[in-house]
Amino acid sequence: MTLFLERIISGINLGSIYAIIALGYTMVYGIARMLNFAHGDIIMVGAYICFVAVSSMSLPPLVGVLLAMVVCTILGVTIERLAYRPLRQAAPLAVLITAIGVSYLLQNLAQLIWTANPKSFPSLITLGDITLYTSASGASLRLTGTTIVTVLANIIIMIALTLFTGHTKMGKAMRAVSEDRAAAELMGISVNRTIALTFAIGSALAAIAGVLLCSSYQVLQPTTGSMPGIKAFTAAVFGGIGSIPGAMIGGILLGVIEILGNGYVSTQLGDAFVFAVLIVVLLVKPTGLLGKKVHEKV
Repeated sequence: MTLFLERIISGINLGSIYAIIALGYTMVYGIARMLNFAHGDIIMVGAYICFVAVSSMSLPPLVGVLLAMVVCTILGVTIERLAYRPLRQAAPLAVLITAIGVSYLLQNLAQLIWTANPKSFPSLITLGDITLYTSASGASLRLTGTTIVTVLANIIIMIALTLFTGHTKMGKAMRAVSEDRAAAELMGISVNRTIALTFAIGSALAAIAGVLLCSSYQVLQPTTGSMPGIKAFTAAVFGGIGSIPGAMIGGILLGVIEILGNGYVSTQLGDAFVFAVLIVVLLVKPTGLLGKKVHEKV
């Protein structure tokens, strides 16, 4: 029983990271109606910036995280301005190919700057572990400091984004652009500025997710964000892409499914098990768990 609960906690920890990444995917898709497949590589850039700040510049971990957020925010806005905005009216396939190209560009630049060799990422979270209980056999169930910080960060970010999109002027502008871009422009909303802000928020979240991910696994390389990025996109689809609560629920469920699949099915088939569950869910509910059907007049 203790082993099962440990795996559930590990799944919630991993799923919380997926959820933070998925929030970036779901916001960009919900407002700009595009899939930013370079999002996973912005995670990697944020982790490298924090790594350099803490290891080479000897800055405090919090300053390293804030610096990573600033750099990733600038990077996300720059990518949107140079790569995606000129293709705003282009076919979806052109935007998708561009996103894949930006992804490869960031990976190769990271290899040129930091080499392809894996680096040992320092543990930035100093919060102590909490022992929940100890069984008669001596086995104990503990919450690590990394898990506590990751889950709390996920909850705080989700609540903050929900309040931002529902109760602020810019948040309402985002919702208006998501509903009808042309009508939003007629009402005086700057679509370009709104979409740029969405990329900025998503990229800042990617930096946080990159730091939490590398703090959990304590390894960093140019491909760090690739597979977590794909799984986070899967989590966004799982929960209902375009829905902030859906991204959180989808991420946590996907993390738990992955850890349980690795533990009880096979470590080699863990990823296949995750995507198989997604296929089943989409067959039953194509819009995802919290997604809504959109009826369009033709």
